Amino acid sequence: MHLKSISLLLSTTLSGLGAASNFDCAHIEVDNYNYDLSPLRGVHEIYHVNETEAAVTNTTYVLNICSTLGSKAADRGEDGKCGLSKRICGFVNRHPTDGNGSKRFAFPIVSLENPDGGSLDPNYTRLATIDSKLEGIRMKLAGGEYPGDDDEGKKKAAGAVIDFQCDPDRSGLEGLTTAEDGSDAEGGADGKNRRRDGKEQSRERSLQFTSFALEKGDKDDNEEYILRLQWRTRYACDEYQRGKQNNSNSWGFFTWFIIIVFLCVAAYLIFGSWLNYNRYGARGWDLLPHGDTIREIPYLLKDWVRSVINTLQGAGSRGGYSAV
Repeated sequence: MHLKSISLLLSTTLSGLGAASNFDCAHIEVDNYNYDLSPLRGVHEIYHVNETEAAVTNTTYVLNICSTLGSKAADRGEDGKCGLSKRICGFVNRHPTDGNGSKRFAFPIVSLENPDGGSLDPNYTRLATIDSKLEGIRMKLAGGEYPGDDDEGKKKAAGAVIDFQCDPDRSGLEGLTTAEDGSDAEGGADGKNRRRDGKEQSRERSLQFTSFALEKGDKDDNEEYILRLQWRTRYACDEYQRGKQNNSNSWGFFTWFIIIVFLCVAAYLIFGSWLNYNRYGARGWDLLPHGDTIREIPYLLKDWVRSVINTLQGAGSRGGYSAV
């Protein structure tokens, strides 16, 4: 019985790790287009404040699309713990307007392992197939769960949909807040300042919050919470990726050409030396094919440099009468 439980645990863990290894943000292929989103790696934060008559809810979304969040970003002490295997987490800080019953809790949105036994299950779609006026890719990730607005324990599946939209003038990191900046998900006065500053800087950010709400699942009729983000970056542009790939291929061809020429010259010298040794018993410089010519190369080069210098000096000299 124990062996069966251990084997089941190992199979679930390995399947989750296998799916994670298949997710590579540096090599995303969609409809024969290759995208490299690795320049957007790192732990980033985005804030959203929802004000109602009952409460003010400040939610900090922490994400790293290329790797897990790590202990520093996923464990925030009093604000909650999300887990080390998460890629996107939410940290909720809710303050009722009457001042009673404030709550703080964390919840995973994208994880390496799904509570239902699945994985983050990456899915990609080119935005042009959704809207011909858009360029970029849509990334769907799963594996999270949301306990409810009041953390009442009624958990539902959660995931994220990120639209990486082409913007040639943006790297994608403009206006982003990172976990290393020392910022936290505190509310109160800090939350008020964040709300005030957020309205002024929202247009400058490349990463924008769109919504977090219940939606119907793609595979069944079950509802799930979906975090929707919009990320403007040049790395989602088709032409940028194609030009990058062409430059990479050109450099690769040039490198291989030099390697092939070097190997051909080396093979010629080695074979020629072996032939001269076995056929004529040559030694030293005589081993090399065309050894006399190779020995004369330094002298030929010296004469050529001297002739160039004389030519330049002759062209720069002034005409006139010479002394008798």
